[in-house]
Parts: sequence; structure tokens; C-alpha cells
Amino acid sequence: MKLIPWLIPFALWGQSGGDAYRGAAILEKEHCTGCHSIGGKGGHTAPDLGVRTSRQYTPSVMASVMWNHAPAMWSAMDAQGLAHPAIGDKQAGDLFAYFYSIRYFEKPGDAGRGKRVFESKHCAECHALEPGGAGPGNAVSQWTAIADPVLLVDQMWNHSSLMKKAFEARKLDWVTLSSQDLVDITVYLQNLPSMRGKLANFWLPGPEGGEALFHGKGCAGCHIGPLALEKRLANQTLIDVAASMWNHAPRMPDAAMVSTEEMRQIVSYVWQTQYLGASGSVSRGRKAFEKKNCASCHSGQSTAPDLRRGERPYSPVSMVAVLWQHGPAMLERMKQQKMAWPRLSPGDVSDLVAYLNDKP
Repeated sequence: MKLIPWLIPFALWGQSGGDAYRGAAILEKEHCTGCHSIGGKGGHTAPDLGVRTSRQYTPSVMASVMWNHAPAMWSAMDAQGLAHPAIGDKQAGDLFAYFYSIRYFEKPGDAGRGKRVFESKHCAECHALEPGGAGPGNAVSQWTAIADPVLLVDQMWNHSSLMKKAFEARKLDWVTLSSQDLVDITVYLQNLPSMRGKLANFWLPGPEGGEALFHGKGCAGCHIGPLALEKRLANQTLIDVAASMWNHAPRMPDAAMVSTEEMRQIVSYVWQTQYLGASGSVSRGRKAFEKKNCASCHSGQSTAPDLRRGERPYSPVSMVAVLWQHGPAMLERMKQQKMAWPRLSPGDVSDLVAYLNDKP
């Protein structure tokens, strides 16, 4: 079973925006589907971009995979006489929005496991699958959260106090859910006959207004220093966030109610902050910058730009844009100097982003 895909039709990556519909169109326009299929449609010489694997993809992992595979991709395109794609920051944002829209970064789920978790974690004791069943909670068929992950986060936040009272009334210990548990439950419920028609767009607005809400609702009062969300949420998915909120509920004070639209703005603001912020290590990034031979060209001593003195903020998304804009010329120059193409691990990507954003 697969998670039902959503599309993100509005801004996800800050001012430049990120549109899943445009991202899907880029994959077609730039001939990516000549090698990669999407949901089974397209080429079959490279992985299907619409199918998640057992590997947990994060933006840093995605940037790492694309970076390391780029020379082989360019060679294959040259052999077919295809022009290299023109991928700038905006196009890279659109591509990542597309991958988020199909939940490419989420762990794969299993409906069978989800059913077992739903029953063993006492969910079925409060929430019947259909109206008229046992349990005081709303029947699953009446839920809207399954069709939108932001709604899932929102409802876990707003109903945590009621759920705590329900557990206390039944003399049950609070049960914890791993993100895999929640993914499995989601897949199980999405594939119930009564839920299959409840598709909805997953969208996030621009982050404007989110920062004010983050402070106004009291979030900033707790999430400071080591608890700052831009650090704790780095490379986490919405399902990870929802599971963390559930597990943390017994320790959270009664919190201010948040409307769905307010939650969307808060989530958008926090997401933008984590991607523009440095989740890696500046010191490790400095070492990687030297070890991977980046400094030989990008330290202000040659015609190549000094990357740390630029105005742009770096992120895994912008690393992909840099790769496609300047990578082919970099590869040719490295061949002339008999230098190997630098391979970047996901950790290298995060650390380099931290270092490049740490302006001198």
C-alpha cells in the first residue's frame, strides 16, 4: 500500500515559492522522464521518482544523491543529444515541492501494520471506523486529518488536552507512537473503503504572518536555545512532527488553540526557518570545504566566486540549483586539472550549508 499523494499548489520555500504542479512540469519539460518514470509512466533506466523506497529521503539526502549522480546524468544526456536542464533556485524549489507533494520524503507505510497499531494502541477503543460503533470519539470516516498532514498536526495539538483526560478516565497510560507507527496507521485508514474518496490538496501558504503567530501563541516561549524548532525539525517530515507532538502531549501545558489556517502559517514559517538555517556543523563544513577541493576555486583566490561572501542563503534546495547551473563547467575544469568529482554525503551537504551560511 502507498500513501495517497497530495499536491502543494502554493508557496513552500519562502519568497521564491515552490509549486508542485510546476515541479512536475519541469520533470517533463527537461526530459527527466526520458530516464525516470513517475508513477510508472516514463523511462525505466533510472529510479521511478513517484515511488518511495525503504530509504528515508530528506532534502540533504536528495541533494547528495543528485550531486553524486550528476556526472553520470550529464553523460547520459550528452549521449542522447539532450540539453542540460536549466535549474535555478525557483525551479529547484518547485522540484522539492513536487517531491513533498507526493510524500517522497516520508517513510513507506504498511496498512497491515497500521491496523495492528491502531488496535494495540487503544485507538479503536475510542474511534470506531464508522458512525454508530463503540467509543466516544469521532468515527474514522468523519475525520478530515487523514487527507491533509497539516490537519493531522493541528488536530493532535488542539485535542491533546481532551485526549489526556480520556486516557486518565480509562486509567490508561499514555501510549507513544513512533513516526513509523503513525505512517502505518495513516496508510491503513486511508485505504479503508469509506476514506478512499477523501483526497485533498496538501498546501502551505507563504511564511508571512507565521512568525507573529509563533510568538503570539506562546510557542517561542518554550522553543528557544536547544529546543528551538528550526534545529529540532531539521530534515523531519510532518509525520515526524505529528508523532513528536503526540508523545510530548503529557508534558505540554494546556496550550492556546490554533486554527487550521494559523497552523499552516506556523508550519510554513518553521519549515522555511529550518531550510534557510544551518542544521549542520560549521566546523565540519569548513573541513569538508577544504577536503572536497571546494576551496581551491571558491576561496576568492581565483575567478570562481567566493561562496561565503555571496548574499544568497544556502540550503539543500539551493545546492541543487548550484549543481545544475554550474556543475557541468565545474566538472570540465576538474577533468582538466585531473581532479575527481567531489562526492558529498548527506552530512556533508548539511555541514557545507552551515559553513557557507556562516558569513565571515
